[in-house]
Amino acid sequence: MDPLSVLKDFTTRKDLDKIERVGANYRFGSGYSFPCATETAYRSKGGSLYTLEALVHYVKNIHLKLGEYMQSTVKNSVPAVTLPDRKPLLDYLTGRVASSDSIDYLLLQQQNAQSQKQNEEYRPDQDNSAFVSRENDANTVEEFGREDVDYIMLIRSNERPLKSRDAILECKNRDFHSVLVNSTKREEERQRIESHQRKDGLVAKSRLMGAEERGIVGFNDDSSGYDAGNPKSKMRKIGEGVPIILVPSAFQTLITIYNVKEFLEDGVYIPNDVKAKEMKGVKPDCITVQKKFSRDRERVVTAYEVRDKPSALKPDDWDRVVAVFVLGKDWQFKDWPFKDHVEIFNKIIGFFLRFEDDSIESAKTVKQWNVKIISISKNKRHQDRAAALEVWEKLEEFVRSRSHS
Repeated sequence: MDPLSVLKDFTTRKDLDKIERVGANYRFGSGYSFPCATETAYRSKGGSLYTLEALVHYVKNIHLKLGEYMQSTVKNSVPAVTLPDRKPLLDYLTGRVASSDSIDYLLLQQQNAQSQKQNEEYRPDQDNSAFVSRENDANTVEEFGREDVDYIMLIRSNERPLKSRDAILECKNRDFHSVLVNSTKREEERQRIESHQRKDGLVAKSRLMGAEERGIVGFNDDSSGYDAGNPKSKMRKIGEGVPIILVPSAFQTLITIYNVKEFLEDGVYIPNDVKAKEMKGVKPDCITVQKKFSRDRERVVTAYEVRDKPSALKPDDWDRVVAVFVLGKDWQFKDWPFKDHVEIFNKIIGFFLRFEDDSIESAKTVKQWNVKIISISKNKRHQDRAAALEVWEKLEEFVRSRSHS
């Protein structure tokens, strides 16, 4: 038996007076003997294992008050049982509870097996040549002190492997396959989006170059801006490259970088939260949209970059901004390189997407700006195509007026 079980047996039978200390060992009647420094399977709240000496001293002095008990442990140089462990330990040793969470059952089984296999139970009335204690081990070491002894090999010879390197990684009632699958899917989705963005960028540039060669879309240093109320007003120069459409990054608006591609390319409105969930929260920094439908089927497809971080734009990038979907809040235009809303919407065409049955108050601020209000239905998705086509027509009209000014 292991020392903790033997101590519990003697405590429940109230045979503590039969536990005697002989040298460096504790003798439990005529049946068992263990070294005093043997670690038991009872683990303290701090994580360390209590020695047999600490448990025997505690259970024999349970009648002492806490202060007296602590003085006794110091006087006898015995490890003390901490206050949080005192009552649970006493309940276990006296049999009030059958088991305890503080018991290391793996060590308990190991000690029982070792006791049966290596250490025969000490019996004074029998031959004890098979009994091995720490004191005997020390004597053995002294005997070989004059010889060249490999102490590491001596220690390893007494070790028993409990688990292999592979077995220690096994966790019962745990399945990590789903974690691996989910992480792999997330990485594949991220790589797919990055690849799609790179491909869209190349297609956009090639389509734009083809459109310029056909004289359909012109972006050059001699082009000018556009003012819907005053076409003859002074315009800014337009930078070369793929034109940019800005969308809000906030979810309070109907159109964001998550769902703008489906709306402008396919003519279908998908709510932001639905699309964000489909994309598993992976938010692209920039996407490319192309006009894939038109009343004029012979028109060349024109590509646009869509972004939602104006603060990341360089001065040359601002020269390529042609449109913005507005949120209807002034803070959306904070730190923009324009002095006011009048200048913004003279140089950039604005769109405000709303549900047709929303209150007028939602568009009260927007109506004061030079912005095109586009209305869609909350439920009739077949009407989205007409709304998207209206955006394209206004945008193309704006671009043509700038390129021909």
